[in-house]
Amino acid sequence: MVAMERWERTSAQKPSLQSAAYEAIKHRIVTCRYRPGEYLNEQQISDELGFGRTPVHQAVNRLSLEGLVEIIPRKGVIVKPLSLDEILDVSDIRQINEIHCAQLASQRLTADADSEFDEIIAESRDACEERDVERLMMLDRRFHGLIAATAGNAVLSDVLRNLHDRSLRHWFLSLSDPEHDRRVLGEHERIVQAIRSGDKARIAEAVTDHIGSFRKNLLTRI
Repeated sequence: MVAMERWERTSAQKPSLQSAAYEAIKHRIVTCRYRPGEYLNEQQISDELGFGRTPVHQAVNRLSLEGLVEIIPRKGVIVKPLSLDEILDVSDIRQINEIHCAQLASQRLTADADSEFDEIIAESRDACEERDVERLMMLDRRFHGLIAATAGNAVLSDVLRNLHDRSLRHWFLSLSDPEHDRRVLGEHERIVQAIRSGDKARIAEAVTDHIGSFRKNLLTRI
């Protein structure tokens, strides 16, 4: 009985540790604390973050499946380098899926979600004034996550979450443009207004312009 209780406690703790390790490593990748092309050592990550080797190893495997790291036999783990092909591919897939997602969100918009859009826009405006890039990145993730959650399609939400996380790393290529964050804020405001309007054509145009602007800004800096 004691052994069974110990096993149940361990089993209950395991997913939490795995998830925490995954989120911590992922955050460092998407904010470029672990730079594109950088080799990672699981033992060093374990020591740095305070997790055991097992949850770190499992987190790395999961991140590999998501395309954020690459496991190279006999060499180790490398943060996936950014490439022109990836930027173009991710942008294309985002545009197709985000238009549909935003149109669904427009049909299913709730008062709570509507209020949260206002909150995100207000916080983003403050972050722009403070030039707090990491906060802006996280607000961008939250903004697109809210659209996906409001759309109410779990599969689509999972697809877009991965695409957004891969896109966040691209922010660092565009930081030399001081107007970048303000343009993103304006584009987010247009998307929210379009969602509220319920006009599918307007939504498609706002989303297309947002992703097109993001891609153009990156292509001028690589």
